[in-house]
Amino acid sequence: MTNQTIDIIEQSLRQLFNEPDFLPELKQEARDKAFSSISAILSTPNHIHRSYLRIVLDTNVVVRIPAFRIQHNNTLGPYKGGIRFHETVNEEEIINMAALMTLKNALHDVPFGGGKGGVVINPRDYSDKELNLICKKYVQYFNDILGPDKDIPAPDVGTGQREMDWMTGEYKNINPGKPYLGSFTGKSVINGGSLGRREATGKGVYFTLRYLLHNFLNENQELLASSKQTFSKSVFSQINQPQTLAIQGFGNVGSVVALEAYRCEYLQNKVVAVSDRNVTLYNPEGLDIPSLAEYANNNYKELPKEQEELDKAGIKANILNREEILSLDVDVLVLAALENQIREDNVEEVKARIIVEGANAPVSGEADQVLTEKGGIIIPDILANAGGVIVSYIEWLQGRETQFLSEKEVYERLFNKMEQTMKAIYPSFFGNGKSLRQFCYAHAVRRISTILYTQGKLY
Repeated sequence: MTNQTIDIIEQSLRQLFNEPDFLPELKQEARDKAFSSISAILSTPNHIHRSYLRIVLDTNVVVRIPAFRIQHNNTLGPYKGGIRFHETVNEEEIINMAALMTLKNALHDVPFGGGKGGVVINPRDYSDKELNLICKKYVQYFNDILGPDKDIPAPDVGTGQREMDWMTGEYKNINPGKPYLGSFTGKSVINGGSLGRREATGKGVYFTLRYLLHNFLNENQELLASSKQTFSKSVFSQINQPQTLAIQGFGNVGSVVALEAYRCEYLQNKVVAVSDRNVTLYNPEGLDIPSLAEYANNNYKELPKEQEELDKAGIKANILNREEILSLDVDVLVLAALENQIREDNVEEVKARIIVEGANAPVSGEADQVLTEKGGIIIPDILANAGGVIVSYIEWLQGRETQFLSEKEVYERLFNKMEQTMKAIYPSFFGNGKSLRQFCYAHAVRRISTILYTQGKLY
């Protein structure tokens, strides 16, 4: 695990150690031993599974592709986490994301543990036939550790419902007669997936912003007005004001966030910039997000890169370098691409006062501290991008019961779940917190530590 994750867990434990209402029955030496046990359990994964997938390419060349499945902790339920197809995948990254899944599920009271998978490929470099074989091989190699009650993968960067359908089909072939609908989530609806699953993460990301700037601000004006926190005053100044937004990443998460912001009836949003792996598109008057989404859907999920493409699509925008989105003068910056985007070397260029982490770990620990000290507020990944795993849980339940919900019912359950979490976090945080990330981690560590203790796993 990265030092950042371990440091935040340790900070949470130090904070909880001095709270008299947390495990009050543990005193002196027994308390020291129990907290040492919690630290050891949460800072290391239960299992690290590695393999090399043997793949015969279309050219009849045999390659062996590194693949991982990390199972961090299953105290709360079966391991749960996506499978990432990306050329930068490495073991440390997957371990860190598995730990984040453990804490994310604990924060939102979802009865899953934390897991994560990865395959070291750029999916754009492989044919559909080759990708199908990679998915099948992944299931074959890790079959013994997967299953509806053991470890339940889902989509991540580079994968989607197509890959989950392929993997579910292979799991069914290998395990005849066993329940299979809950073996993977994020499937297509025709294959037992849930309505709304593809959009769930993006909708959840935007909902955390909307809830903060609309629901929470309007319902807690007295609390925020009396707060001495710099970021509380910064957020309070946003009440009922127009918001300019920039969104890094225009894939399954970022494009949905952009559409939600564009269509939102509660906030006066203006999405002025979006970016993908190639380009940033900027228009200070606001972008035509529906047209950009339609263009991306018809062009391999990519934004227009040249003026000719913009003109043909009837979209007005200035073409900027892809990294420039991070330094634009906007109210809100949504990070929905990859990890480690805002770092110590570029944090001073960031002007947004509110940052929403749609991706996992897009802000480094050093950058987080700088932004917080400057009076910014970061809605962290552990809080903001849980929509995917929450709807995955809803999909898992539907598969077990073979009863399926409408899209409206799915979103109602998603928003209710996230609202419950924010109602538990925001009032106390804005009353005396310093870092929303730290506050969320402490809440998650408190819950999972309590369950570890009651299950007798700390001694």
